[in-house]
Amino acid sequence: MKGSDTEVNLAVNLAEKFTEQDPNFSIAISGGGSGLGITSLLNGQADIANSSRPLSEEEQRQFSEKNIMLKTVIFAEDATAFVVHKDLPIEEVTVEVLGKILSGNITNWSELIDANYPINIYGRQSSSGTHSFIKKKLAIEFSNAAKEMTGNAQIIEGVKADRTGIGYVGAGYVADDPVSQGIKVLKIIEKEGEKAISPLDDEAINQRIYFFQRPLYQFVLAESWEKVRPFIAFERSATGRKLIEDHGYYILNNQQDEI
Repeated sequence: MKGSDTEVNLAVNLAEKFTEQDPNFSIAISGGGSGLGITSLLNGQADIANSSRPLSEEEQRQFSEKNIMLKTVIFAEDATAFVVHKDLPIEEVTVEVLGKILSGNITNWSELIDANYPINIYGRQSSSGTHSFIKKKLAIEFSNAAKEMTGNAQIIEGVKADRTGIGYVGAGYVADDPVSQGIKVLKIIEKEGEKAISPLDDEAINQRIYFFQRPLYQFVLAESWEKVRPFIAFERSATGRKLIEDHGYYILNNQQDEI
């Protein structure tokens, strides 16, 4: 299993629990981004690709040309959290303003709050599904000044150490008490005048009203399905579902997969 950094810690813990039940089941897991996982499937280097985005049209074409059949599992729902330093005097931001920040059209916090700091952006590489997701949701090109980090943990550490920073991470990487991590989670206002919503609000996620939420995918080689099936079934078991939720992800009531 290779792919999404958003999913990798959860996948490791699911695998550890499953192999306690079935010691004969062997699985190796690595991150590196959704794009890497999908490429690994194309190259025969993985059975499962974790991905925080759907396949692109180009990727679908590549699988079709190689006659590689896939099965798709949606195993959880994720919310992307936008984080700043715990001491930055801002609590919420509109989608429009967020787009201007990440695209580099707003470059100083003084344009938004009473703090004269240049804005430092902590993001992901272009191979990241989260990078693609945010870019598409905001319909922007990221600022060339944005720092490209290798994963969620690195972004949190960067923002924690930078009073001027802003970054985006999977909500599952944010503790129940974000301040203990040295960060603050911004509430998001989809349109001016509407309610500000937190990615840590379970009810909002289940109602699908948080702007930056998305399904998490596992693409499985059809030829590997039978050997993978027991693990997928475990993810859908009561134990697996509880583990997913304990990691800060969500399972929506209408999620169903063929197992």
